[in-house]
Parts: sequence; C-alpha cells; structure tokens
Amino acid sequence: MIRPYVSQDAERIIHIWRKASEYAHPFLSDDFHDTAATLIRDIYLPQAETHVMEIDGIAVGFISLLDTYIGGLFLDPRFHGQGLGRALVEHAVKRKGPLTVEVFKENTSARRFYAACGFEQTGEYFHEMAQHISVKMALKP
Repeated sequence: MIRPYVSQDAERIIHIWRKASEYAHPFLSDDFHDTAATLIRDIYLPQAETHVMEIDGIAVGFISLLDTYIGGLFLDPRFHGQGLGRALVEHAVKRKGPLTVEVFKENTSARRFYAACGFEQTGEYFHEMAQHISVKMALKP
C-alpha cells in the first residue's frame, strides 16, 4: 500500500534512508550520512511531497518529490527486487507526470533501475557535499 507521509513517519523514514543509502552508497562517508540525515529530517521532509510504501502496516520505503523532481526514493534493502521501487515511481508519475532524478554515478544499480523505468541520462555534475559525480536523469516523454 502507498499512502501519504505523516510527521509520525519521520524517524522510520530516516532509518530506511540511512540503511538504504549506506547499502547503495558505500563510497560516501559517515559524516556525509550524518549531515544528510539531519537535512532530510529538518528541511527536506517538511518541504517534500512524500509517499510511503507500507507492507502489513510497516513502512518499508518512500518516494519524496519536489514538484516533478525525485528528491529521494529509498527502500529497506530487505525489500529490494520486489517491484516496490517501480510501484513508487509509477505512483509518482500518475500524480506528477514526467519526472527527473539525480543519482551518484558510482551507484550503478540505481542508474540501471531508473533506466529500466524509462529514464535517460541528461547530464552530470560534481556534487560538492558528497565529493562525487552525480548523474541527472529524466523520464523519456
């Protein structure tokens, strides 16, 4: 089930984000993850339109949107490969239309996932905070 985020979800969402980010981004430092967790909790979650994936009443993933930009799509790693990420993307596309996203170049599994969902690379840049290259992707029209 996909439902809207409520403020009581914050700690669970941060927990999912941290586990999934450390799994997908082993190249990022603990300091980066600590700083990003604070930013997510204090700035991004309150500003974003977030939808939560629940299984048996427990949040297992989420997608956060800033208009048509995917600010974050993360699943508890135990739930990878079950079509839940694609379901979250499809849910967001139905609500917003074509989307854009950025992923770290070194995160090849995320780039493959988004390509399989119909996204294509539109550019890349150096992500100052992370000190890594980030790839810009957009859903093909």
